[in-house]
Amino acid sequence: MKENKNIIIAVVLCLMALAGLEALMPSKKTVPTTQQPTETVSVQKAPEPVAEKKPAVVTDPLLLGYVPTLPVQNEHIKGKVSTAGGRIEQVILKDYKETVEKDSPEVEWLSKSFFAEFTFSGNGVQTPTTLDEWKVSSAHLTPEKPVLLLWTNKDGITFERKIAVDDKYMFTITDTVKNTGDKPFELASGASLIRQNPNTAGAGTVHEGFVGFLKDALQEERYAAAKEKKTFRTNNGWIGQTDKYWLAALAFDGKQKNIQTAFDVTGDEEDKTKTYISSFQTQMTTVPVGGTYIHTTHLFAGPKVLKLIEGYQDKLDIERFELAIDFGWYYFLTKPFLMILSLLNRLVGNMGIAILVFATLLRLLMLPVAAKSFESTAKMKKIQPQMKRLQELYKGDKMRLNQEMMRLYQKEKVNPASGCLPMMIQIPVFFSLYKVLSVSIEMRQAPFFGWIRDLSVRDPSSVFSLFGYAPWPVPSLLNIGVWPVLMGITMLLQQKMSPQPTTNRDQLMVMKWLPVIFTFMMGQFAAGLIIYWTWSNVLSMIQQKHIMKKYGG
Repeated sequence: MKENKNIIIAVVLCLMALAGLEALMPSKKTVPTTQQPTETVSVQKAPEPVAEKKPAVVTDPLLLGYVPTLPVQNEHIKGKVSTAGGRIEQVILKDYKETVEKDSPEVEWLSKSFFAEFTFSGNGVQTPTTLDEWKVSSAHLTPEKPVLLLWTNKDGITFERKIAVDDKYMFTITDTVKNTGDKPFELASGASLIRQNPNTAGAGTVHEGFVGFLKDALQEERYAAAKEKKTFRTNNGWIGQTDKYWLAALAFDGKQKNIQTAFDVTGDEEDKTKTYISSFQTQMTTVPVGGTYIHTTHLFAGPKVLKLIEGYQDKLDIERFELAIDFGWYYFLTKPFLMILSLLNRLVGNMGIAILVFATLLRLLMLPVAAKSFESTAKMKKIQPQMKRLQELYKGDKMRLNQEMMRLYQKEKVNPASGCLPMMIQIPVFFSLYKVLSVSIEMRQAPFFGWIRDLSVRDPSSVFSLFGYAPWPVPSLLNIGVWPVLMGITMLLQQKMSPQPTTNRDQLMVMKWLPVIFTFMMGQFAAGLIIYWTWSNVLSMIQQKHIMKKYGG
């Protein structure tokens, strides 16, 4: 009875691990770096964090509609910039649709409920508020034609803000203020990403919420866990907010240091209205008479495409920007897997086929280990009659049985544990691929063949509802598709090819049910992962059949 309980516990733990390991582990390791300090001009003192002055704007979003806007347009985005200080209040991603349907709308990433604004703080000088309207030099913003905004205070000092957009997803905001007065003043720049009631996927394996590279380390906090304000003093870096596939991030001017950054959440728990604010503010800088203050901020608002993110990281020197993509615990595997899959996809033109090729390459790479394992399995199958005879002969003496078993293994040069090695290697590979399919936008809405139109979601077909034609309702657990069934069949065939374990009848029954258990459990996973596992099982059976034949199995 004790052995039966042990095997059942082992099965349950295995299922729990497959379903929840990533949710229990940190989504990323903290990656320290060596950061070189930079010099700045006449740094005096740090003002209060910029986030303290936001409620007047974020608590009344209707105010956002009262100010004229300028259209933004390039090859990949369209949107709006407000004349109230150049607030970026809409970014629509033209290359991405909400669903796979042909008439699906394009993804609206930044909007009136999620926008970026840019501010000043000053001592001895009047600065514009977030509601002040600025004069503009152009009717629209394009990569070829930046927009210049001007605002002049009561003392005749003009604040100049130049907003440029590249041909992809990066905005560059350059503030210039010349002291044309008769006395020095202090000035600081700030920026905030302000979001109300985010509607996120909520998947446990994907980080959605605050994110930034601050204090030489990755800092994250999920929306659901954010309860109070968190502040960080940092040099360089970036701060933002992220969904499963999209990122909005503010990168600081590399010449600044000791920047005040914050993750903040405000709102009422009762009416469930919450505002999430990612903000930064520089230290006060003294601007002498005749001197000029210049500060540059970069705003990224787009998809988390690895090649794109790495390109901005190198071009603009944004420190560890690649960590905006949640590669997970197995970072050292997940990132290379994504790069390889992306390359294969470009070569073959279909991400599903790329997954099949990837599985084949992995099998070839692991061929020596698999061959050793299957060799051991074949030998185990060959000596199984002798093992059963020993079990019958010494069924009342476990110690003697174990001794005789060890002698048999040594005589036949069999290592029963070697069969577990490929599985131990496959576990991190499995979770890494699961992470890639869960978080990488390259998988989003990537089709395979037939009914698989999106490899990042579960197989939409339903066997038990006769593919939607049956008149009866089907519980969610039983709503499994064709590919999970095929995976279960390959697991069952693989099990039949392997020698039966030397264990009692109850334990053997539990082991036989594992393919069925995995079929229903894995039916909820991404179709791309199921296709990978199914094809990997087929390749494994081919290898196993060849080696069994070689050793007379």
